[in-house]
Order: sequence, then C-alpha cells, then structure tokens
Amino acid sequence: MTKISPDQPSSATTLPADAGAVTDAAAHRLGAGTTTIKDSVIGKVVGLAVHELPGVHAVGSTPLRAIGAIVGTISRAEVNPGITIELGEDGVTVQIVLVAAYPVPLTALAENVRASVTQAIEGLVGMRVSAVNVTITDIYVAEESADTDVV
Repeated sequence: MTKISPDQPSSATTLPADAGAVTDAAAHRLGAGTTTIKDSVIGKVVGLAVHELPGVHAVGSTPLRAIGAIVGTISRAEVNPGITIELGEDGVTVQIVLVAAYPVPLTALAENVRASVTQAIEGLVGMRVSAVNVTITDIYVAEESADTDVV
C-alpha cells in the first residue's frame, strides 16, 4: 500500500520558466476575434454605478420598478427598469429614470449621476458616452418613526 501525505504530491509537472509568457507568434494574433457587449450588460453597469451614489433612492419610477419586479420573477432575463441604452455612431446614450432621496439637491444629483455613469461605461465597457439623460420622477422622504406617546 502506498501512503501519500499532503506535503508530498503523488506526481508533479515542472513548467518551463517562460510558461504563460506570450510568444511573438501569439502576440501577433491577440487582436483577432470580436467582442460583443450586450445592452443589458451596459445597463447593469449603469445600474451599479447609479445605485452606489448617495442621494439616489431608487432607479426607475414606482410603476417601472413594479413591472420590473414582476417580469424579473417570471423570466430570468436581465431587466433594468428605468435604464435605457441606445447605441449610436457617436457613442452610447443613456436614459435614466430615478427617485431622489430628500433633501439632496436635484441638479447636483443629476450631475453626479452623469459623471458616475460616464466613468463606469468608458472605464469598464470601453465605449464612448455621448449623453446621459436623467429624469427625476419623485423624491423619497424617509418616514420618521411613529411616536404614539404624545404629551
């Protein structure tokens, strides 16, 4: 019976020192092929960029979010309610509908959304952003805890 201890492997392969290095022949072929990034992926990048911003309560209006939740439970398709992506010759145009948190200044929030979305798309996706249009449909006011002990 052969005993194998954890510190002694049963077999080993020694790799050459330049293993993993790109050869001249392979480097010449690195540009071959196509990359396709679906609109839903760009929409997800946009959603993540917007959700992390302070002052954004939700993406999409209340009816859009409700429809998105229903569609999301019926199918596994990626749904980004409140985010529309349009690809044009001059770049990506993004339409975002959101609910702001009170008391965030709305024009400053819209500018922060534009900056975050542009940076995310250009940095992660590698596509030029031609416009980010922001529509604020509502303001969310956090409810204060109901205090029933009124004196």
